[in-house]
Amino acid sequence: MLEDFLNSIQNFKRNKTRTFLSLLGVIIGVAAVIIITSMGESSTKQVQDTFGTNGLDIVEIRSGFMRRNRDSITLVFDESFRENLFDGVKDIKKIWYKNSLSATLSVGEVSASVSCMAIEYGYLEMYGFQLEEGKFFSVSDVEEGMQKIILSHDMAEQLFPDGNALGQKIMLVVDKVTFGFKIIGITKDQTTGMETGTAFIPRGFYSKKIKPNPSADSVLVQVTSQEKSSPMVQTLTSYCRNLTGTDSVRVNSMKTMIEQVSKITETMSLLLAAVAAISLLVGGIGIMNIMIVTVTERRQEIGIRKALGANQKDIMQQFLIESASITVIGGILGIIFGILISLVLEYIKGMSFALSFQACIVSFVFSLFVGIFFGINPALRAAKLDPVVALSL
Repeated sequence: MLEDFLNSIQNFKRNKTRTFLSLLGVIIGVAAVIIITSMGESSTKQVQDTFGTNGLDIVEIRSGFMRRNRDSITLVFDESFRENLFDGVKDIKKIWYKNSLSATLSVGEVSASVSCMAIEYGYLEMYGFQLEEGKFFSVSDVEEGMQKIILSHDMAEQLFPDGNALGQKIMLVVDKVTFGFKIIGITKDQTTGMETGTAFIPRGFYSKKIKPNPSADSVLVQVTSQEKSSPMVQTLTSYCRNLTGTDSVRVNSMKTMIEQVSKITETMSLLLAAVAAISLLVGGIGIMNIMIVTVTERRQEIGIRKALGANQKDIMQQFLIESASITVIGGILGIIFGILISLVLEYIKGMSFALSFQACIVSFVFSLFVGIFFGINPALRAAKLDPVVALSL
C-alpha cells in the first residue's frame, strides 16, 4: 500500500497540471466548509461575548400584551406574587423586583435624560457590575429609601466632565418633581449583559416617594444553576398562564436568547457548509474523469503488471489509492487554506477566531470518501483490463 502511494506521488509529479486541476476542486470545497463553519463559530462566540457570562442564571418576567377575556386575571407583581412564586416553583434561588422610570439628571446647567432603575439590594452585584469607585447600595439604603444614586461611567462623565463625581449632589427630575441625590458609586463600563440602565436608585425610595406601594415592572428570578435557566422559562410561562388564564407576561432569559441565536447561526452554517460540500462532489466527478483518462493512458503499464502476476485486487488497490491520495492531499491543503482565510476574514471583521475541529475532521473524512467513491469506477476499469489487449495497444 505504501508503495502504491509513493507511485501515485510520482505520477502526480509527471502530470502537474492535471494533478493541480484535480486538487483544486477538493481544496476549494474543503476550504469553503472550514471558512463557513469557522465564521459561524466566531459569530456564536461573539454573541456569547456580547452577552457575557453574568446573568445567565437569571430569568426575567415582564408584563406583556394581554388579550382580555371574561376569565382573564390581571397579574400584579407585588409581594404576595413574590412569596407565592418562591414557594410554588422549584429551583429558585432568589427573586428581585425592579422598576424603570424615565427621568432627567441635572447638575447646574448640565442635564441628561436617563433610563433610571429602582433596584433592590444585591441587584447590581448579581448582574456582575463592577465599581470604578464608591460602593453599592447597602440593605439599609434600599429598605429606608435613602436618596443615594449610582451612575454608569458614561453618565458620570457626561454630567461631570471634569471628574470627581463621587460624593457630589445631583438632581433627579421625575414627572416634574425634583429630588436631591448623593452619588455613592460609579460603575465601570458594562459591555455585556442585558441590563442597560445608566442610573440606579434604591427601590425603597421609589416606593416611598415616587410611587407608593408599587408593583414591579420586572421580576428577576435567579435559578440555582445556569443549566436550569432555559427550563425555568417554560416553567414560569406555564405558572403565569395558570394564574391569569392568558399569555399576559413575557418570560425570557439571556441564556435562552444566546441558545436561540447560536442555534440559528449553527443551522445557517450547516446549510451553507452543505452547499459548499457540493463543490467537493463536483471535484470528485472531475477526479473520476481524470482517473478514467489515466487508466486509458496507462494500459500498457497495467498489462505489464498483470503479466508479471498482479491480480485484479492489486490493480484496483493501486488506482483507488491514487484517487484517494489526490483528495487526501487536497483535503489537507483545503483545511490549511480554510484556516488561513478564516483568520484573515475574521481579523478584518474584528471577530475573535474560532475553529470547529469537528468541521475539519468531517471535511477531511468526506474528501477521503469522495476520492474512494469516485475512484471505484476507474479502478474497476483498470482491474478488468485483459493483459493481452492492454499490451497490444
